[in-house]
Amino acid sequence: MGSQAAASFLTNIARAAFGLGLGATVLNSSLYTVDGGQRAVLFDRFRGVIDDTVGEGTHFLIPWLQKPYIFDIRTRPHTFSSVSGTKDLQMVNLTLRVLSRPEVARLPNIFKTLGLEYDEKVLPSIGNEVLKAVVAQFNADQLLTERPHVSALVRDSLIRRAKDFNIVLDDVAITHLSYGAEFSKAVEQKQVAQQEAERSKFVVMKAEQERRAAIIRAEGESEAARLISEATAAAGTGLIELRKIEASRENAATLSRSSNVWYLPKDNNLLLGMNPGR
Repeated sequence: MGSQAAASFLTNIARAAFGLGLGATVLNSSLYTVDGGQRAVLFDRFRGVIDDTVGEGTHFLIPWLQKPYIFDIRTRPHTFSSVSGTKDLQMVNLTLRVLSRPEVARLPNIFKTLGLEYDEKVLPSIGNEVLKAVVAQFNADQLLTERPHVSALVRDSLIRRAKDFNIVLDDVAITHLSYGAEFSKAVEQKQVAQQEAERSKFVVMKAEQERRAAIIRAEGESEAARLISEATAAAGTGLIELRKIEASRENAATLSRSSNVWYLPKDNNLLLGMNPGR
């Protein structure tokens, strides 16, 4: 009798535990959580995608009948590269970085048309399209000299194109720009030619300055000769004789300080040293 009561008691406990487990499983499958910075879109097996988005928090759903799909609505960065042709047929490598997020009110439509990976499907294609269209309007050198204008055109065009897919772009920036090998070589040759031209210009200017200096010097010497000639004609040759005496005196003083100078006095056959003691 006691064993039957114990068996019945254990059976009741097992049934209660099974019921509690089943209830907990059903309750757990009826709840889902939307974290901060996320939104949920519900898919109903009878009604399809529900048009209203679900905000943050824990929510109920009908198990098996409904299924939540979670979207991250925070701004996320995306980077992609493109090889585009310029107006003067030069190839340019550009890297574009965008910060994107979905339009929250349009999440059900995004899910129906693009799915959860909407940004990976849309942004690279429209980014390449916009880059090629904008770059084709400029010459290769204008991409550097007019880079702010080019960036503004890319940003405005890309924002308009992304809006067609219910995507909001918070920022668009060209982070890298490089040219092909042929254009880089042409730019280098142009720089070398410009340097050579500047160097030639400097040589010409230097020669011109030297020519002017020679003309001024010749004019000065001519003027000095004219003044001396006029002075000589007016005062005689005394000034010239004075200059000869002064020059002879300077020569004699210079020779007297040298130990290797010899002279021959007039009417004398002997050589005399000026500084024999040195």
